[in-house]
Amino acid sequence: MHKDNHTQQALNLPSGYFGMVLGTMGMGFAWRYAGTLWPVTRWPGDILVALAVCIWCLLTVAFITRAVRFPHSVLAEMRHPVMSSFVSLFPATTMLVAIGVVPWFRPLSLVLFSIGVVIQLSYSAWQSAGLWRGQHPQEATTPGLYLPTVANNFISAMACGALGFHDAGLVFLGAGIFSWLSLEPVILQRLRSAGELPSPLRTSLGIQLAPALVACSAWFSVNGGEADTFAKMLFGYGLLQLLFMLRLMPWYLSQPFNASFWSFSFGVSALATTGLHLGQGSPAGFFHAIAIPLFIFTNGIIAMLLIRTFILLMQGKLLVRTDKARLMLPEEKQ
Repeated sequence: MHKDNHTQQALNLPSGYFGMVLGTMGMGFAWRYAGTLWPVTRWPGDILVALAVCIWCLLTVAFITRAVRFPHSVLAEMRHPVMSSFVSLFPATTMLVAIGVVPWFRPLSLVLFSIGVVIQLSYSAWQSAGLWRGQHPQEATTPGLYLPTVANNFISAMACGALGFHDAGLVFLGAGIFSWLSLEPVILQRLRSAGELPSPLRTSLGIQLAPALVACSAWFSVNGGEADTFAKMLFGYGLLQLLFMLRLMPWYLSQPFNASFWSFSFGVSALATTGLHLGQGSPAGFFHAIAIPLFIFTNGIIAMLLIRTFILLMQGKLLVRTDKARLMLPEEKQ
């Protein structure tokens, strides 16, 4: 009887799980850069990048398997007013993996980047432009809306910088920045005035930390790493968002830890990398003083996320399973 019940369920990991790759890979990049500044080994960075690649491979296999076996469940996610934004994490993390493997095997990096950028542009045109028809519910307006057009374009710019396509990187950076500027007033208006976010959606607020800091990382990628005025301004806005996140900790920590807490990780890891860049560009003064404390702080956050996620895995609470019959239902019957 137990065996029969088990065979009637299938792995059903939400696209939001790709967020684990964002923070792990981002912290790997921070350690790689730290290895160029200090007399420390590159191993921590390479290990984190390799771990992120492994997580991405497993999640990609699970996602593609679900898309082939249960296409209705993936289509339902793509058409959901909130979850549809998180589907764009698949191409975003594909491009991050492309950046991560550049030092190891550039041809593979080019292939992954090409696949990721085509998917991200196609999906953002379908999903984000689809919201312009006036049917998107206001209560579904969350920071997740940044993912298809802001996060993906910033990561595209970072990948272009890593591969040497600097002009193309500037194009993607511009697309990301102006998408960010157009979305932020709408999202903040919803957060302030359209009712409290339901508890399961509160962790999406972690995405609010990312745009300025990831934009700063993308800018460093395409400008040769120069710590100029624009980079410092972006970093300053990112620090302000960090203060807001710390202020709201009791609010979004009211729910038990789950995989959605990884929404904070990409902004946190970008804080480490950009802080080191700015500290290196200012051998004395404010940025130099805060670079190492921020690096230690961000390592602690990512380590905590990894440990808590591993505990969830050991407790059997991480890998979500759903009845196969439910996954095979057409979208309107689920």
